[in-house]
Amino acid sequence: MKQTLVLAGSLLLALPAAADVANNGVSYPVPADKFDMRNWKITIPSDINEDGKVDEIEGVAMLSYSHEDFFHLDKDGNLVFEVQNKAITTKNSKNARSELRQMPRGANFDNILTDSKGNQWALSSHPEADQYSAVGGTLEATLKVNHVSLHAKFPEKYPAHSVVVGQIHAKKHNALIEAKTGYGHGNEPLKIFYKKFPGHEYGSVFWNYERNLEKKDPNREDIAYPVWGNTWENQAEPGKAGIALGEEFSYRVEVKGTMMHLTFETARHDKVTYDIDLSKGIDAKDHPTGYAEDDFYFKAGAYGQCSVQESHPVWGPGCQGTGDFAIDKKNGDYNSVTFSALKLNGK
Repeated sequence: MKQTLVLAGSLLLALPAAADVANNGVSYPVPADKFDMRNWKITIPSDINEDGKVDEIEGVAMLSYSHEDFFHLDKDGNLVFEVQNKAITTKNSKNARSELRQMPRGANFDNILTDSKGNQWALSSHPEADQYSAVGGTLEATLKVNHVSLHAKFPEKYPAHSVVVGQIHAKKHNALIEAKTGYGHGNEPLKIFYKKFPGHEYGSVFWNYERNLEKKDPNREDIAYPVWGNTWENQAEPGKAGIALGEEFSYRVEVKGTMMHLTFETARHDKVTYDIDLSKGIDAKDHPTGYAEDDFYFKAGAYGQCSVQESHPVWGPGCQGTGDFAIDKKNGDYNSVTFSALKLNGK
């Protein structure tokens, strides 16, 4: 049976577009009917089979998968991600998510393992770049944030009232860490944030770069760069310079060679661009060659930043939540994001 499923996945991967895969066995619209899901995995904030692990769906299953709370199409055919503050999440995170993770292998489970080079991409500076699925790539999205979490015990902590809607994530490699290569830490050279304080008319869009250092290094911090409105430490109302809930904006991430090119656009703001060499440290405190020999994958969706934990001096805003999605949504302790467009490497 496993061989049959993998073969089916391989055949589907050869088709020109996800929308052409109509015979997916379900009679109602699912995300793959409108968005190409062949090279994505979805992580949702649930443990339906009660195995103590967060639920993740990938491969052929993505072509027919939908969840009425966390991952579904709205009446206009747009892709909705929702996540509450308190929920099961991945083992290395305290933040719940309904988020896609790039899987270049698609449904080719037998030949390409999750952690293998064929399931990540690299920069041209990597000495084994030709062994990866690609050198660089693109992630493009048009979206609006519908809601961000309302209640935080420590609203002054930077992640409060925010959600991440796009990422580049470096793959964690314990062997590289143990060998003290300076790589393999699994840090994030890009996180695209939307943040809005309760009572404000507008929120802010900004992006963060995490210095590529080991976890215990005190300089391993996120550096925030403005797009529209404020960055995450500023609690002032951004006014019309910011972005309202329900207001659509777009981002394009292109990694070419060692360069990360970022473009942000809306209907009423000036276009904002950044060009960052990921093979060089962002500042004097960063690893001197940045992420030059790491490997990566893209992510997109709703990665909640309003964690219920309180102890961490930065990442512990003490946001409210019961763990029951219906109750938390009613109380405003959740995040909601709608994508009208999402393309991975142009598809």
